[in-house]
Amino acid sequence: MGEIMHTGTASSEDAAETRPEMIWDAWGVPAGHTALPEQIRRLLAGVFGISGEPVTRRAEEDVPLRVSALGAEDLAGLSAVVGAAEVDTGDRARLRHAGGKSTPDLLRRRADGPQDAPDAVVTPADHDEVLRLLAYCADRGIAVVPFGGGTSVVGGLDPIRGRFGSVVAVDLRRLDTLTDVDPVSGTATFGAGLTGPHAERLLARHGLSLGHFPQSFEFASIGGFAATRSSGQASAGYGRFDDMIQRLVVATPTGTLDLGRAPASAAGPDLRELFAGSEGTLGIVTAVTLRVHPVPETVAYQAWSFPDFEAGAAALRRVVQTGAAPTVLRLSDEAETGLNLARAGDIGGSPVGGCLAVTTFEGTADHVAARSAEAYALLAAAGGSPLGEQPARDWEHGRFAAPYLRDALLDVGILCETLETATGWSNLARLKAAVTTALTEALTAQGTPPLIMCHISHTYPTGASLYFTVVAKQADDPIAGWQHAKRAAGDAIVAAGGTITHHHAVGADHRPWLTAEIGEAGVRVLRAVKQAVDPAGILNPGKLIP
Repeated sequence: MGEIMHTGTASSEDAAETRPEMIWDAWGVPAGHTALPEQIRRLLAGVFGISGEPVTRRAEEDVPLRVSALGAEDLAGLSAVVGAAEVDTGDRARLRHAGGKSTPDLLRRRADGPQDAPDAVVTPADHDEVLRLLAYCADRGIAVVPFGGGTSVVGGLDPIRGRFGSVVAVDLRRLDTLTDVDPVSGTATFGAGLTGPHAERLLARHGLSLGHFPQSFEFASIGGFAATRSSGQASAGYGRFDDMIQRLVVATPTGTLDLGRAPASAAGPDLRELFAGSEGTLGIVTAVTLRVHPVPETVAYQAWSFPDFEAGAAALRRVVQTGAAPTVLRLSDEAETGLNLARAGDIGGSPVGGCLAVTTFEGTADHVAARSAEAYALLAAAGGSPLGEQPARDWEHGRFAAPYLRDALLDVGILCETLETATGWSNLARLKAAVTTALTEALTAQGTPPLIMCHISHTYPTGASLYFTVVAKQADDPIAGWQHAKRAAGDAIVAAGGTITHHHAVGADHRPWLTAEIGEAGVRVLRAVKQAVDPAGILNPGKLIP
């Protein structure tokens, strides 16, 4: 009892698990996609002046791709590292690794003309193959884009060649084992290619859970969570993903980094911090040891209504600063609350105005009872009206479905995109107003006045995140139209003192504002680290580092 369990390589049951493959020009899998209800289509037609009829999307086999730039010598060299069967230059594999799943990504993929794509998709089996692969690519001048679940929404997977003649996507799907479980310490070690659901299923056999559930959970990978500083919907209870990291194993063109051997250390700066959030620009994460916890014995749900967003935010702040935070703590503004009610029907059979807050509590029965009672008293005292558990259960039931709705809106000519930021509690209202105004003015000036919704989904004692959803009629050039609005929002975020990204990462899309956030000296630090671990500059060109 108390020993670390070495689970070794995947069992036959594990190996047989099929990883879901996302649609090439949309989010998720076909089963998740449904047509918009007639009621919603009529509403959109009235508000945005569109027909509401879905467009016809072209077939995958009709999409022309840029011809692969890899010659026979390099294909042979890559094959010598991972095996010929694991070097795929076919159009199907290349198209599915041509970028992430932001709205601009999908609009580009649906546009006429040839698509850019990596020149090959390479699938190494383990850390040593990743290491040898990077050494080969550095020697041959081949750019490398690490690829986990393919869920980036900030251009983090764009096959940018930079100064290199070719680029390959390194897909980590074969690094998909749970190798060690330490139930006494409460840690487990995962291969970087494990998806969120697969990791949870493997942990469940040991009575454990990671509890990391971002909206990308169904498809994103453990390595991707680490490389982007992901934050899950249960972050109020379990923390961000970087809070969970105990150890990182990273392959770089100059060697292996094995970082983290204790829960805390004073042995100089914590080098894990350089690679958590490095987005594949400094190395490829191949294994992660994470804090885990027992599968919750009990889950309790409670929803609330607040008269306005300011009152709701003040209530959330009070709960968090008192130390009574639930596992999940969310607040939708008036616009988002109204749209959700229009989609789901009235709560309890009667209209509810104001702002909807959702809480869930997980743990032992006694722990849940005590925490939920304390939070209930605080939220009620702050002006909240209890709505019972059903709205919170409804939110949990549909929490991974929003990207499918986004795609259904794209199909009928509606732009739907998101962006997020964070700031201190005292600056929250100012930042929300600044971003809302910037987006509204930029899109209205194009003749596409938007509906802008916002929610708080991650909270801290000192502040919170703001997550914006923007809905507008597509402009004649929807990509250029959104990029203009995105620039306005980014400038507003920086000017108002927010972070340019709370959990979506930097990628290519947020890169123009990073210098404003970390300063010229901070950029020099990043470039110096890049030079130390990737002197040839092959790792994910055009991302993160200005």
